[in-house]
Amino acid sequence: MTRTTLTALLLGTSILGTASMAFAQDKTITIESWRNDDLPIWNEKLIPAFEKAHPGIKVVFAPSAPTEYNAALNAKLDAGSAGDLITCRPFDASLELFSKGHLASLNDLAGMENFSDVAKSAWQTDDGSTTFCVPMASVIHGFIYNKDAFDQLGIAAPATEAEFFAALDKIKADGTFIPMAMGTKDLWEAATMGYQNIGPNYWKGEEGRLALIKGDQKLTDPAWVEPYATLAKWKDYLGDGFEAQSYPDSQNLFTLGRAAIYPAGSWEISGFNTQAQFKMGAFPPPVKAAGDTCYISDHTDIAIGLNAKSPNADAAKTFLTWVASPEFATIYANALPGFFSLSSTPVAMEDPLAQEFVSWREKCKPTIRSTYQILSRGTPNLENETWVESANVINGTDTPQVAAEKLQKGLDSWYKPAK
Repeated sequence: MTRTTLTALLLGTSILGTASMAFAQDKTITIESWRNDDLPIWNEKLIPAFEKAHPGIKVVFAPSAPTEYNAALNAKLDAGSAGDLITCRPFDASLELFSKGHLASLNDLAGMENFSDVAKSAWQTDDGSTTFCVPMASVIHGFIYNKDAFDQLGIAAPATEAEFFAALDKIKADGTFIPMAMGTKDLWEAATMGYQNIGPNYWKGEEGRLALIKGDQKLTDPAWVEPYATLAKWKDYLGDGFEAQSYPDSQNLFTLGRAAIYPAGSWEISGFNTQAQFKMGAFPPPVKAAGDTCYISDHTDIAIGLNAKSPNADAAKTFLTWVASPEFATIYANALPGFFSLSSTPVAMEDPLAQEFVSWREKCKPTIRSTYQILSRGTPNLENETWVESANVINGTDTPQVAAEKLQKGLDSWYKPAK
């Protein structure tokens, strides 16, 4: 070997070595998500905070349209072109991804100790032995109201159902405002902001939800029928033409100041803050009688997992450990008021409406939506059927008892509880 050849080889090795070191130090990881509305928050707050603390790892947030996310993600995963990190929906959709080998186990990830078993439950195997996504946030159900309207009419935030309907009657009699902004056209509103909002006070949150899964309770039991009876009474307060009113219509009626109360999920806070020109308040689902234990749907909503075939797994795990940290929880919860941290470390909320929602954790028992875990895996899908029947009850086309019987019959057709 000549000296020239040796020099060339050594130079080549040096260049390759330098390039290899640069590659090792400068990884780019990509996040798949359905939350396209959050792009500015990721690009302006979350990613800069991470990259500042972790030089050499670049992060790209690459969301899809919410309605297209599941199909687009599955296609990418099957083709091997999905990003390194996968934003996880709660329960069955993500469990299916794990079962297919698309999501890696995160049992040994540093930072997972920052979450309770309840916080992790939406992204675990049924037996709880494996967790495959880092919990990011939950959303809380309740009611947002127009404080100016309440002050004008001399109404206080109701705590009991009697006070709630008395307030609605007073608003209706005055005629200035539609008492409550909710439509039944899109179906899911009636279930998510209606039945799943007030229902936990009847079926006692986790007690009833787990009993339903075990087969110890049925949807035809009083605890599951009674909230439909209450929901049926909403019809008189939703304004003319509510049957043809879409979800965006409901949002607009409230933010334009035409409706006094909005049955809500806390995810509305950011949008309402920018659109409403009046003061807002919030109250939890009213209890049946003063002194009753209150329950809230504090629904595990969003998490993030590792693509099992990520070529940048080490860098992605570094990012996931940061997502599990109190620093991420504080930035995320305050950048997106209404999406509440699931970390065991309390997060101080800067937004007063968000603080009102999260304060209910101190006085009410939390649960999640009754249809999300296990009970919507078959056909008919209990979640989707609950949308239909909740709308039917409010519209008056089904009685509460008939709605409950239809739902239980559908569930019985495929679900056999393991005793």
